[in-house]
Amino acid sequence: MDERYEPQVVERKWQVRWQAENLFRVTEDASRPKYYLLEMFPYPSGNIHMGHVRNYTIGDVVARYKRMCGFNVLHPMGWDAFGMPAENAAIANRTHPATWTYANIANMRSQLKRLGFSYDWEREIATCRPEYYRWEQWLFLKMYAKGLAFRKESYVNWCDPCQTVLANEQVEAGACWRCGKPVRQKKLSQWFFRITRYAEDLLVYCDRLPGWPEKVITMQKNWIGRSAGAEIRFPLEDGQGFIPVFTTRQDTVCGATFMCLAPEHPLVPQLCQGKPQAAEVLAFVERTSRQDRSDKALESYEKEGVFTGAFCLNPLNGRRMPIYTANFALMAYGTGAVMSVPAHDQRDFEFAKKYGLEIIVVVQSPEGGLNPAAMTEAYTGTGTMTNSGRFDGLPNVQAKEEIADHLETQGHGKRAVSFRLRDWGISRQRYWGAPIPMIHCGRCGIVPVPEQDLPVVLPEDADLLEGGRSPLPELEKFVRVPCPNCGGEARRETDTMDTFVESSWYFERFCSPRCDTGMFAQAAVDYWMPVDQYIGGVEHAILHLLYSRFYTRVLKDEGLVTYPEPFTRLLTQGMVCKETVCCPEHGFLFPTDVGAGDGARTCSVCGKPVVLGRVEKMSKSKKNVIDPNTLLDRYGADTTRLFCLFAAPPEKDLEWSDQGVDGGYRFLNRIWRLAADWMETMQGVPAYDGGINSLDGALQAVFRKTHQTIRKVTRDIEERFHFNTAISAIMELFNEMALVGREARHPEQAGVMRLAFESLTLLLSPIVPHIAEELWAALGRPESILLARWPQWREEALEQATALVVIQVNGKLRARMTVEVDAADEALKAQALADENVRKFIQGKPVKKVVVVKNKLVNIVI
Repeated sequence: MDERYEPQVVERKWQVRWQAENLFRVTEDASRPKYYLLEMFPYPSGNIHMGHVRNYTIGDVVARYKRMCGFNVLHPMGWDAFGMPAENAAIANRTHPATWTYANIANMRSQLKRLGFSYDWEREIATCRPEYYRWEQWLFLKMYAKGLAFRKESYVNWCDPCQTVLANEQVEAGACWRCGKPVRQKKLSQWFFRITRYAEDLLVYCDRLPGWPEKVITMQKNWIGRSAGAEIRFPLEDGQGFIPVFTTRQDTVCGATFMCLAPEHPLVPQLCQGKPQAAEVLAFVERTSRQDRSDKALESYEKEGVFTGAFCLNPLNGRRMPIYTANFALMAYGTGAVMSVPAHDQRDFEFAKKYGLEIIVVVQSPEGGLNPAAMTEAYTGTGTMTNSGRFDGLPNVQAKEEIADHLETQGHGKRAVSFRLRDWGISRQRYWGAPIPMIHCGRCGIVPVPEQDLPVVLPEDADLLEGGRSPLPELEKFVRVPCPNCGGEARRETDTMDTFVESSWYFERFCSPRCDTGMFAQAAVDYWMPVDQYIGGVEHAILHLLYSRFYTRVLKDEGLVTYPEPFTRLLTQGMVCKETVCCPEHGFLFPTDVGAGDGARTCSVCGKPVVLGRVEKMSKSKKNVIDPNTLLDRYGADTTRLFCLFAAPPEKDLEWSDQGVDGGYRFLNRIWRLAADWMETMQGVPAYDGGINSLDGALQAVFRKTHQTIRKVTRDIEERFHFNTAISAIMELFNEMALVGREARHPEQAGVMRLAFESLTLLLSPIVPHIAEELWAALGRPESILLARWPQWREEALEQATALVVIQVNGKLRARMTVEVDAADEALKAQALADENVRKFIQGKPVKKVVVVKNKLVNIVI
């Protein structure tokens, strides 16, 4: 092997060979256990970033390790290619979304290959290709036939800059998850997936995902949000119907003194029509539609509302209740109506105080004395029923059940369960997405596209209209079609599907990506699915993961899959972070724009001193980013991978360190030099296969350390994915090997060192595969190291006959001694006190006590 380590030369050599030998290609093999390793596929934004590098490096280590352990490993890669980001980027760069997307895919594919990831590129998919979205259109038709896909008019989250609808999960703190601009409420006819039909099952199975992080399970449970209570019907005073209300506090119904409707509730315009309050009510509705309607924002708003001019009646006591529309009532929760009980709900209490509404206590505290006139806040604890007629004197918990019984007996309501989860709105008024396979006919209504006419192909030669508007509604060749039923003139649906539809089943498509007879080949999915290990960011805990779980249930009910959950284990890796650097004149600076002179960092543009900010997630807006290409050009892929794995456990945030990258590069160079020094000595010598007792001194230490390291690294990867501690153990083994001199002092020296080098190389191979391949070849191994078996440790080699014990005097290190393992405490004390160096520090002073920590230290206190 060459004396000098040149990573770019080594890495290019082995990447070419891997590709030529199709080493990463995989097929089903019933004779071998399977392992499906998948990282969340990326949106093709143009360049990979360090978050990608870390995520995919973690996955590649596991994939390579499992393959060496004998598993048949599926490790695919593809592109989440549809959606608003491509359109927005195309608009900004004055190009077409298709041109932008395909160019980015080519660029990112090249970057990923340069990092040496073991992807089976023959399985590559792009969700923007008709051969992919054809099958989600097919499933859409199946869902439509079963009522799982449906169209209705509703208030939706509308983003003006993106000119599209957003699902609830895509609104973050009142802003669009993509562009960050405020979202408003808009009434539109939209397509939905009935995810609520599976709400209970999705919730139940949250407790059957032992391989998932607890925080993700908790987030999903909270989003599904099951609440048990009652639905109560409040008759309108004019007798024209009733208002259904869901509540978990039916025990407080007699304390309901007013009703609040969400501003978007369909009854609001009806109730105020023709009344003096109408103009004020409609103005309030319009104003609140432009406000942030998220839970977090509502908590901070001052509670406000407008009287509609209408009344309803309390079904239990007949009380006349004014009906308001209020900003804290949400159509998305319950029925969009709130029976307001100001004595026992803080939000209602604040509203009642503001508008001078009646407060009636119906649950008296154990201490008694609750007086509405003197209350400064609502009482939400338990107590005894009062002012509730026949239920007075009951504990309120018991009254919940008896009032529910009474409501059902009298026909005023029923027990009910409500979910926070809403049906998934999938319509997007954008161009770059999968067309929804439906047709609108003036005579027949909404008609499905016949299956034989699929796919409905998105015309990739259409140009975006002014302001980024979709061209589809005005593209006659796309829109005008004959009705499949009557043959008359009809129009295609011009909404496209939410991009999260594509990512809800791509993992199944990877099992047979070229299948042209269905969504996937049944035998392939039966073999590979479910995914054994899924890796991605925690930011997808609600959106992507919940939708994927829903889609799997749809597929299962359609008889296409047999498993209830798509992902057996989930790892959510931490973020890659770096300090921000800011120039008083030029704002945030890229690392390449920061100079260093006289020990102080300065702006390379103006020369002024810069201000170091917080360590934050790498982002283009803060410019605290590192370009992976820069690292690959300077250090190579192996060093980049090594740093990403060594700097922090995968579930923790990784703080960037230039010194850490340099340290990783130096370590690989040290391995290379040591291997070059020993390679000639080890040529033609088999690895030592004898017992540990036949060795002594440094060779015995290397032999033992080799087997200890194999055990440590295996357990760290297999049980915890703690690659940082695995790498640390490998470094310790290397240091032990470096202590062995090359002059032959023992007949087994070359064999022991070959064993150590082979083991070191095998342990390193999932982490830094290129340098490992080169070392493996230099050791005389003709096949790729990926085809080698993972090393096994020998239990007898782990046992130590002696231990190195440190000796302290008053807590300070003064000497070391080698002793027999588990030697008696008295023997250790005597040997420590007899040590010549220790005696110099004692100098005849009386010893107060001697503390012994078995096999580790002796501390002499004088």
